[in-house]
Amino acid sequence: MEKFVIEGGVPLSGTVHPAGNKNAALPLLACALLTPEPVVLHNVPRIRDTEALLELLEDLGVSVTRHGANTVELRADDVHKTDVDAALAERIRASFLVAGPLLARFGSALLPPPGGDVIGRRRLDPHLDAFRALGATVDHGRDIDLRAPDGGLLPCDFFMDEPSVMGTENALMAAAATAGTTVIRNAASEPHVQDLARMLNKMGAAIEGIGSNVMQVHGVARLGGCEHTVSPDHIEIASFMALAGVTGGELRIKSCVADDLRMIRLVFARLGLQTTLDDEDVLVPGGQHLKVARDAGDYQSKVEDGPWPAFPADLTSIAVALATQSEGSVLIFEKMFENRLFFVDKLISMGAEITICDPHRAIVIGPRKLRGARVSSPDIRAGMAMLIAAVCAHGTSEIHNVRDIDRGYERIDERLLELGARIERVAAA
Repeated sequence: MEKFVIEGGVPLSGTVHPAGNKNAALPLLACALLTPEPVVLHNVPRIRDTEALLELLEDLGVSVTRHGANTVELRADDVHKTDVDAALAERIRASFLVAGPLLARFGSALLPPPGGDVIGRRRLDPHLDAFRALGATVDHGRDIDLRAPDGGLLPCDFFMDEPSVMGTENALMAAAATAGTTVIRNAASEPHVQDLARMLNKMGAAIEGIGSNVMQVHGVARLGGCEHTVSPDHIEIASFMALAGVTGGELRIKSCVADDLRMIRLVFARLGLQTTLDDEDVLVPGGQHLKVARDAGDYQSKVEDGPWPAFPADLTSIAVALATQSEGSVLIFEKMFENRLFFVDKLISMGAEITICDPHRAIVIGPRKLRGARVSSPDIRAGMAMLIAAVCAHGTSEIHNVRDIDRGYERIDERLLELGARIERVAAA
């Protein structure tokens, strides 16, 4: 086990290149199961979650070849089983993303419960409802047994009972490999879902409505290989914006997708963090005085998450950390996961003033001078929130269980060092 030791109080400044989108890379890797032809992916983040999924794919029989640090070539021409190893599945939530490709191409899939962050209940029902709509039978006790009808899956028109991101991704992959037109209604439309749809189009499908909540998937019986570059990670970009903001640093984040950042920049501006665009780069000016913008009529300001294009749930923890350094009070309303806010006791131990109203709501009052503390990361985004607090705190902080942070952020300690942070990765006692 390892920990981060951080000496806070140093502005983080310089230039950073965002990694590939973790939540895009995972379904794109799973896509390799849809074809026996080579799939080459560039800008794949070298993080624990992608490594875990690659191990799972190799266990199924997919050939994995690395070309440099962030390019992976996959070939699924010798898949020898469709049952997923339980020990590999429990490492990541994304293990369930192989369900759609296995079912569509091979006619069956046997999957144990997926792992992942413990941030609240995360339903599998949208996935299973999509598979049933495509004609599959679903038998679930502890493991989930999926079977396609004789002759394969059937195109359909169905409505998802919630805009589940991974449920939409599984439905897209299964429908793309099913001849005919499938309509997915109330679909998720996050940037990573859009990236997946664009790659499936390269593989031979024709998907209309990308970026909307209604997608028409013109599937084909046989998909081909392709070469694709994973889009930049808007969640990581926002995390770097917050890191610069709380330390007063001046930062340039290269090669972003501006449209993916519209709501993020609006919400961060509400918390007092101003940013500008320079072509494809995001600029965070240095030395900002962060102040919460109250609503018209001098009412309490609120930050709430929701399905895209609303503020991403993955950034709720980052918004909490940013708000601790912003003058004023703000209500953080986490609608999607009932355990997401339960990490705030770690920030309170560092001196933050946060009141938990209920599992979904917290009031943050700032700015507060944070002090170094010894804390442990319970999940990926809470771990980043603790890093944000630690880099602006007075004194030394220790963050334990950094494996969780490594699951979502590539070489985060090395990249922070390049921006001036005083951070060290050491073995935990």
